[in-house]
Amino acid sequence: MSQYIVINRLKIQNANAIAGFTWGFPAITNFLGFVQNLSRKLADTKDYQDITLTGCAVIAHEHQAHTFGRYERRFIQSRNPPYLKKDVDKVVTGKAPSVIEEGKMNMTVSLLIGCKGNIGNREEGFLNWLQKACLVQRMAGGTILDIANIQLHKVENTEDVKNITRKLLPGFVLLDRSRYLESHYQDLIKDNPNAELLDAWLDFSMLKQKARPKSDSISKHLQKLIKTEPDNRQGAQLMDIWQQHIGIHYDERRVPEELKDYFGQLENNKANKKLLMQWKSYCEPNEKTDADWEYVPKPEIGYLVPIMTGYKAISSVYKNVDVGNTRDNETDVCFVESVHSIGEWQSVHHIKTPEQLQSCLWRYHYEENWYLCKQAGDSLADATGIHAIPYENPEEDIYS
Repeated sequence: MSQYIVINRLKIQNANAIAGFTWGFPAITNFLGFVQNLSRKLADTKDYQDITLTGCAVIAHEHQAHTFGRYERRFIQSRNPPYLKKDVDKVVTGKAPSVIEEGKMNMTVSLLIGCKGNIGNREEGFLNWLQKACLVQRMAGGTILDIANIQLHKVENTEDVKNITRKLLPGFVLLDRSRYLESHYQDLIKDNPNAELLDAWLDFSMLKQKARPKSDSISKHLQKLIKTEPDNRQGAQLMDIWQQHIGIHYDERRVPEELKDYFGQLENNKANKKLLMQWKSYCEPNEKTDADWEYVPKPEIGYLVPIMTGYKAISSVYKNVDVGNTRDNETDVCFVESVHSIGEWQSVHHIKTPEQLQSCLWRYHYEENWYLCKQAGDSLADATGIHAIPYENPEEDIYS
């Protein structure tokens, strides 16, 4: 039997919307940090020291990034930031201080937290304590305005799972899909040994378009071939092959050989001149070839998004006294870069079994030079994703 705490519908204002290279939702480290802070507070209490929190799933219900603009969006900036030391003279003379650029958002999320310990008849007091503790914490730098409710659930079977997922609908749980990234990277290096992991990540992260040479005459010719010769099996086969070909994104290296053989045997006369010219341009396009632009589908299906899943060390661990301007005077310091991977937002109604529910929980994973957030069943190689992309501010310190 497993035990979970459901913190339902946290309304959060002005949360950080930027995570490494990505924007639009906080990094998973923010949510695990929130749960870790609760764990530390539990350890300091007299009544609930025996209760531990063992992971966290994130379910999104609503979000609104503070942006404006239609195509190229920009973050809305306020004119009342905490001013810098160099702005003192500006403020004294009545001028506005410099704007500290930041990306903020409002969101409503639920947290599914694994819980260990025999709560027994302390449930009401424990949940009241938990609600008060949550309301005084920050989530991803944002302020928690309200919590709908906090409930404790024990899960033994599929019916118990349904009781949880019903309360979280409509909502989308964030799942780790770093294995997609690894698989796609292996496919890329088969065609191009010089391909980098960044190329694979960008295929998931970017909205791409690719030109497909004009092919209207080719389609008309194949359709006419079937109409004029209904019993022509070759014409029907060629049409099927053509339909399958145009159903995938264009690559001149993957034009079916059957079509190449057919058009290669056509007589080059006046009637076929335009058709054969278009076929040649289709197989060997250049910068002057007329084309239609089409979206390139992502390598896998699903609501896939780029996510930040942790940090990788880029330096040794230094004593605190050896590094200036640290957050405190005790914790050792290590310089790091962000680790990026791929995630998927999936409706919670897909969660059917206790095992699936358990696999939604993110947990910390530590290994030499790696500080990661992982879900159950993922290998370290999958979870690491991209690990060598410069971050805007790599001077972060990792606490133990």
